[in-house]
Order: sequence, then structure tokens, then C-alpha cells
Amino acid sequence: MAYEVVIGLEVHTELSSKSKIFCSCTTLFGGEANSHICEGCTGFPGALPVLNEAVLERAIKTGLATNCEINLQNRFDRKHYFYPDSPTAYQTTQFYQPICLNGYLEVEDEEGQTKKIRIKEIHMEEDAGKLSHDPFTDTSLVDYNRAGVALLEIVSEPDFRSAAEVVSYLEKLRSILQYADISDCKMQEGSLRADINLSIRPKGSQELGVRTEMKNLNSFRAIARAIESETQRQIDALRDGEEIIQETRRWDDDKGESFSMRTKEDALDYRYFPDPDLPPLTISEDMIEKVRKTLPEMPEEKKKRYIEELGLPEYDTGIITDSVHLVRVFEETAKVCADPKEAANWIMGELLMLLKDSQTLPENIDFDPSYLGKIINMLKEGKINRGTAKKVFAEVFAKNMEPEAYIKENNLELLTDNTAIKAAVEKVVAENEKSVNEYKSGKKKAFQFLMGQSMKALRGQAPAQEVSKLLKELLD
Repeated sequence: MAYEVVIGLEVHTELSSKSKIFCSCTTLFGGEANSHICEGCTGFPGALPVLNEAVLERAIKTGLATNCEINLQNRFDRKHYFYPDSPTAYQTTQFYQPICLNGYLEVEDEEGQTKKIRIKEIHMEEDAGKLSHDPFTDTSLVDYNRAGVALLEIVSEPDFRSAAEVVSYLEKLRSILQYADISDCKMQEGSLRADINLSIRPKGSQELGVRTEMKNLNSFRAIARAIESETQRQIDALRDGEEIIQETRRWDDDKGESFSMRTKEDALDYRYFPDPDLPPLTISEDMIEKVRKTLPEMPEEKKKRYIEELGLPEYDTGIITDSVHLVRVFEETAKVCADPKEAANWIMGELLMLLKDSQTLPENIDFDPSYLGKIINMLKEGKINRGTAKKVFAEVFAKNMEPEAYIKENNLELLTDNTAIKAAVEKVVAENEKSVNEYKSGKKKAFQFLMGQSMKALRGQAPAQEVSKLLKELLD
């Protein structure tokens, strides 16, 4: 029997607000354990929550960017469960009236066709703390710095049919969240993570199978591998006559397999009820329109504009617009050098190579993008050659060096004094009589040798075209 996989996603993203969802504690990543906390986010009795307006605005912005309806009447609820990293033994979230409903994103399926992935809802909630387990001392320590950081949970309908569709959706969602400054989406820091709800059913059937959930996956590679593995595990189980159990499983990316953690709860098990400390929330149409005006140009719009107005190749445009960080480098570079195509060429060539070689993520680029524009300008003006330009850009990338100052300090500017260039070439010709005679007897390779010696004598600081011209004049 042929089977198909059915997948739904719950994506959690930490918002870029400077303070937590219900208190004024900082949301900065890291810091000494339990240094970003107060009575509110650690659940002290009598500490009352107050909703952060910046969180509300980002939630509305996310809904607008993902084609959702904004729920004008919504509220917060308490979701009861006990985990050691949850200081209150409940999570403040939205269950009955979430802020966003009925949205969608369009992705490409495995055949290259456009497919609409429906978004059931988006709701605001608070994050928990972080446990650290020490197997040597048999202890667990909890850091509450992350407790109370604002989260959005973006819940899809079960519309995915492959790992490729899931990754395509997540890449698009990440771009939207980064473009709109909703979240930095640093998966390595837990700012974007996904829970995978997955089931198997006979191909052609409309009934959903029994689902399992794999929680908190924070890399696209791990997500794709987990989906492939769990799909095969369930197919093998069904073919062997085994029963699929509704459960939560933990994905171990090192071992390439998942392990059962606990049976999966249903909504009733969490005993949701309206949070008595937070009043119902009414959102006005005026506020929605105010937030709508802050939405930037989104990735698809930007890609279309780059192709139509700037004449960039579709492939290059797709790579650049996939990352808001590459977009920032491109736009600032193009602004300085007034040459979008050359700016794109440098990003697609030298910048991507430097990122790969140094294993740097685009979000960790820390050089001034205007410096790349200055390098391109100096290259076009003939002040440096391409080899020097690449060398200087490598220094800019690694150390954020100001290129013009670096070039002057290291004497890298091209010679423009033809008298000095001619004197150096004449000396090479005089000292290499054998190669001169070989050239005159028809051996063309001798010219390349003399050219190399001339460029060496000039320390690569003379325009190769000018050196070649002077050398031919002397030899002919």
C-alpha cells in the first residue's frame, strides 16, 4: 500500500521587542544566569502582568504580513502544565480568542507549482526558562532569563506533504519576520523553532492518521531529517501491523532518529481558562492601519522590483532577497557605487565565498556595507586592480577596515605615472635578453614571462593593460 505524509507546523518565534511580554526585563540573549528577571516573570504571588505594546504591534504586523484576519476582540488564557522551567506552573497564552486567524503563505511544491499553506491562527504567549542538565553531578539548573520573553506561535493547517514544502515555508516565513523587524530568527539562539505534527495515511484517503509531535527543532537541516525519519518510522510500523501512538517525540540529530518522551496531551488536558489578571483586549481599526503603514517592502515585492527595475538576474535576486541582511548590504553598496549589477556581482561572488569560507551566517555580517561600494568605485576609477580589490574586501569583511585608508597605508594604489612604469619595464627587458630573443623568434610564451616579471617589479601596482602596451612597444 502507498502512503502519504500529512504535516502541520507550530512555529515559535521570539519577538524583537526590547522588553518581555508582561514586564520591563530585558530580552537580550545571554547574560549571567537569572540576571534578566523580576518578580513578574518569575511568578511571584501578587505580581501583576501588563501587556507590552511593542509585542502587540509586532503580532498585528505578523498577521498583516501573512494575510491573516486581525481579531479585534481577543484575550489571554492560562495553559496549565508543570515544567521546572515554567516558574508559574502555567503559561500565559491565547487559546479561545487569538489575535490572528485564517492566513496563508504561498510556497513552491516539489513540482515547482505554487501551493497555498493555510495559517490557522497566530497567538501571543510567553516563553519558559531554560534547563541545564549536568549528568556528572546528577543535577539540573534552571535559568529564567528567557522566561517571559514574548513569543508568537504561528499554527498552520496540516497542508504540507513533504519535508521540502516545510523548509520552503519556513524559509519564506523567516524572511518575512526578519524584513518586518518582528524577530531576528536566529535559530541557533532559539529565536525561531518549530514543532512538527506528522501523521501517515493511505494515499488518496481524506482521513487523518494518528499524529506524533516532535518539538523545538531549530535548524532546517534537522527539520528535514526529522520529517524523513519519522515518516519512514510510521510507514514501517503500519506495514508491520503496529499501532501509531499519539505522543511527543524528541529528535536526536546526531543519531538521526527520534525517541518517545511522553503521550501527547489534548487541549482539555491543559485546563485553559481566561487569565484573571489580564483584561480582554480590544484592537481598533485605526491601530491596525497604523501598523500596516509600518510594513516594509516584502521579499516577493523586492525581488520583482530588482528584476524589473534594476535588471538583475532572477537567480541572483532570489539569493539576495532571501536574506534581509544580504539585502541591506546590497542596497547600501549599490547606493554608494551607483551600479546595482556590479554590487550584486560582488555579493554573489566574493561575499558569499567569504561567508562560506569563514562559516559566517549573513546575520553576523558586521562590516560597513558602504565600504564595499567604495571598493567598487576605486576599481572602476582605476585606482586599484581587481586582485587588490578582492584582497582589500577580504580585510574589510574580517576587520571592518576603512578601505581607502587601508589602501594608502599599505601602498596598494595603482601607479599612474607612465614614466615610472616605463622605467620598470625597460629594466626587465634589459635584464632578460634571452627571453627577449625568444619572443622575437616567435615564442609567445616568452612575452608572458616578461609580462609577469614586469608586474612583479611593479609589485602589481600598475594597470596590466598599460604594462602590456609598453612592453609590446619596447619589444616590437
